[in-house]
Amino acid sequence: MSPRKETIGDATLYLGDCREILPTLPRVDAVVTDPPYGIGFVHSGKGGCLARSTQFGGVAIAGDDKPFDPTPWLDFPEVILWGGNHFASRLPDASCWLTWDKRDGVCSNDQADGEHAWTNLKGPARIKRHLWNGMLKQSERGEVRSHPTQKPVAVMQWALEMTRGRTILDPFMGSGTTGVACMKLGRKFIGIEIEPKYFDIACKRIEEAWKQPRLFDEPKPKPVQEALL
Repeated sequence: MSPRKETIGDATLYLGDCREILPTLPRVDAVVTDPPYGIGFVHSGKGGCLARSTQFGGVAIAGDDKPFDPTPWLDFPEVILWGGNHFASRLPDASCWLTWDKRDGVCSNDQADGEHAWTNLKGPARIKRHLWNGMLKQSERGEVRSHPTQKPVAVMQWALEMTRGRTILDPFMGSGTTGVACMKLGRKFIGIEIEPKYFDIACKRIEEAWKQPRLFDEPKPKPVQEALL
């Protein structure tokens, strides 16, 4: 697969392997990402809802068939890693865990009531209550889910607001929710995704977010596609 680069306003998106693209990137202020947790590895051959949750529309999450190594991402100034409870033994101690309560009082089922993000931020643990339970959604009602671990834009926006960085990197971009949240907050965004299907979805969602009118905005440039040599 040939690497590809898309520029959409303040977002620069790469189709390719983050391990290969990372050394070529400019300085970033924060990493905010929802990486492959290794659930497919842990539950391989065991079935159950967790194993099924790593595939969507016949496309598996790239890298989920092996344990996730967070080491390459820990030295950035600000880091938020969703799913940190799945690989906590490989993370430093932290006080500022972020928790998304996605049931918000609705009865539980065989899926998790919430999700946790490890951070290197200073401060106490924080909780965001935002209903996201099948057809019951506090936001984005009617929108088609396009990724197995897709999160609400409101939740990613809340997480981003915990950081001060101007330029945000998501090396496991998926369907682009972090990028959409960055566009809403006026942050610069760099996203990397290895799966072409999800990359195309992310480009479309981020372009739509970028086109949304804002007060005092100048005319926005058209997206630019480049092939990386």
